[in-house]
Amino acid sequence: MALSLRRIFFGNPLTSESLEDQRLPKWRALPLFASDALSSVAYATEEILWVLVAAGSAFYWLSLPIALGIVALLCMLTASYWQTVHAYPDGGGAFIVAYDNLGEVPGLIAGAALLIDYVLTVAVSVSAGIRAVTSAYPALLPHNVSLCLVAVALITWANLRGIRESSTIFALPTYVFIALTLVLIGSGFWRLAFGTLATLPASSGHGHLAAQAAAQAAQGMAQTAGSISLLLLLRAFSSGCTAMTGVEAVSNGVQAFQKPESRNAGLTLVMMSGLLGVMFIGITILANILKIGPLEEESVLSQVAHAIFGQGWLYIALQAATASILLMAVNTSYTGFPVLASILSKQDYLPRQLANLGDRLAYSNGILLLAGLAWLLLVLFNADTHALVPLYAVGVFLSFTLSQAGMVVRWQRIQGPGWEAKAFINGFGALLSGIALIVLTQSKFTEGAWIIVVLVPLVLYLIRGVKRNYLRISNELSLRHGGTGMWLRELDQFRPKVVVPVSKIHRGTLAALHFARSITNDVTAVVVDLDETTTASLKLNWRAMCFPEPLVVLESPYRSTIGPLIDYLEEIDAQEPERGPAVVVVPYFIPRRWWQNLLHNQSALMLKAALMFDKRENGRARIVVDVPYYLRY
Repeated sequence: MALSLRRIFFGNPLTSESLEDQRLPKWRALPLFASDALSSVAYATEEILWVLVAAGSAFYWLSLPIALGIVALLCMLTASYWQTVHAYPDGGGAFIVAYDNLGEVPGLIAGAALLIDYVLTVAVSVSAGIRAVTSAYPALLPHNVSLCLVAVALITWANLRGIRESSTIFALPTYVFIALTLVLIGSGFWRLAFGTLATLPASSGHGHLAAQAAAQAAQGMAQTAGSISLLLLLRAFSSGCTAMTGVEAVSNGVQAFQKPESRNAGLTLVMMSGLLGVMFIGITILANILKIGPLEEESVLSQVAHAIFGQGWLYIALQAATASILLMAVNTSYTGFPVLASILSKQDYLPRQLANLGDRLAYSNGILLLAGLAWLLLVLFNADTHALVPLYAVGVFLSFTLSQAGMVVRWQRIQGPGWEAKAFINGFGALLSGIALIVLTQSKFTEGAWIIVVLVPLVLYLIRGVKRNYLRISNELSLRHGGTGMWLRELDQFRPKVVVPVSKIHRGTLAALHFARSITNDVTAVVVDLDETTTASLKLNWRAMCFPEPLVVLESPYRSTIGPLIDYLEEIDAQEPERGPAVVVVPYFIPRRWWQNLLHNQSALMLKAALMFDKRENGRARIVVDVPYYLRY
């Protein structure tokens, strides 16, 4: 029954040979890898205006030159990542590039920053998507956190079905959003050319913005026009840089593309950046012309659509498409986070379970971990997009900078034809993204970016701790060290004493005793006296069945089962320390139905847990053996 439900929800298992069939053509890869970057069109202009509104509507015009500067940086990063996808066709993005060329610590810093960014991408995109829904239907606003959690759960389910199916699910909303946004921009410029595009009236809410700006100015936020302009340029630029989040996604997942992987990945990267630049500049220009500012109750994109499409079906369709792509944007993280986590786990920096492919050839454990962390973030920040965005871009530009710096070192090392030009492109990209990183960190530090500054070193410490743990265990288990022959001789001479805890005489008890006799002649049965009548009956039955093993009765004045048994084991271990700790054979039975386990075996489980963690003073571990008996009922 459980297997049937699993196949209904997640599909039939795929063989390892099917992995090649899961690779994506460009038209399916674009929505999968570009949805994060393209979805930023829905809020990047708004984030710039949220900074500019603090000085009043007179500074709105700055959003256009800021957007142009961001697009120039986008072009440089695109050229840089074009080099990366061809130099590293196995994928891995910033982590692999920095690790390979700059060393372990810079590589792990890039990896930690990307892992954090992927989680933030889910939180920001889902919260922004639900905000688009609540902009159209304000009655849903009180339920935004619950709606976000449900959205994450549904997207997680889609990704657990496999990369090819998730790309199919997410393709249509992405292409619809692209089409409707281009129609919006084209319609806006068409009406502008024919003089039918009018600015929004003050009643639309901008009078409120002016009053807000005046109040802020009265509170001392405004200083001289020159100092305000410099501050606004820095802060607004850093806020608008959220438009470039997700640009690195293609370089992280090159192996998801059909052959030739690097060429297809590079072309997808160029298409993504071209669409992003056109839509971002188009929306910013229209917002300037319409004199639109940010509102708590309605997004900037929604206001632009209202002004151009009115309240008709095109507006509703664009809002639905915006909500869809903002929700679909998280799929970039669902593609990148599990792959990066698997790469780190294969190098022992993360738990090895994250390297396992699931039934549907997806990294299921990584997908579930990402969903859990995103849920936590949405709850902690109350699904507030504006509160989450300051955390968002710092990690992105940290990985950008390290990746491009790593590529410069690579070109200098391998050289070859035209290496100077390639190094210049990556070096200039590293310089620009480094400057953006400094500006972002400084301007957003008090708004929440300090959390990333703390989290990146913390994650770095944790993943290096995982590596140290695996190294210690590997060294201890290794056969390369001396003393192996002596250790094998000790095993050959091992003749253990065995203790079998019993509570009743049944078929499970007989199976455990039979197994114990097969490994040694020194077997002792032990019962903890919790009830005099039951214990007396057990002793009579034991003698009647003529078992050769002695039955030792342990007193338990405090009605504990585990304590007296452990004390007894320590006592007999001390009598013959040269034989090592006693082996404990635990009998238990397994019912046919899973729910029956809730009614049985609790004592056996607690006993095994206590014995497994019973540390020995001499460092020798106690062996605990399960002997199950399967019930037919």
